Amino acid sequence: MDLQKIIGANAKAIRESKKLTLDAAAQLTGVSRSMLAQIEKGDVNPTISVLWKMANGYKVSFTSLMDAHSSPSLLIRAADVEPLSEDGGRYLNCPAFPFEEERHFETYRIYIEPGGGLDAQPHLPRSEEYVTVFAGEVEIRAGEESFALAEGDSLRFRADAEHSYRNIGESPAKLSMLIYYPED
Repeated sequence: MDLQKIIGANAKAIRESKKLTLDAAAQLTGVSRSMLAQIEKGDVNPTISVLWKMANGYKVSFTSLMDAHSSPSLLIRAADVEPLSEDGGRYLNCPAFPFEEERHFETYRIYIEPGGGLDAQPHLPRSEEYVTVFAGEVEIRAGEESFALAEGDSLRFRADAEHSYRNIGESPAKLSMLIYYPED
């Protein structure tokens, strides 16, 4: 099953489990009713920003919209991951380990071309991001703070406020990202 179909099936299952109509879901997420319907049918490939709006509105993890796995062991081959793109393809998000209730985190590999970036919406309350730069240079803005990171640098910040990523270098940036969701 391709990622677009997985997202559609998961989005519909999450909405229905919350007993929401498409109209109510649109109000809750800030995503139009018609876009939600197209996503649920698997007719469109939603952007990262739209997926975050849905996850935040439904109060679920980002990867719960993309998860097709439920085995105790999980091997993820890079060739099998369908990246999500933003900023005209200059920002790629490759989901690695999806959120699971007993673990409270999800991980990603991020690739950002020079000049590329992402403006992210706030995540669930008290969530945190843990980012390590493996190549390149990035600027991360978290709330009112700004951080310049180079290869080998790591940063933890509260992700329940607006935040952004920008490649400020001249070569592609490669990052690892873990998003932690504390127990309620």
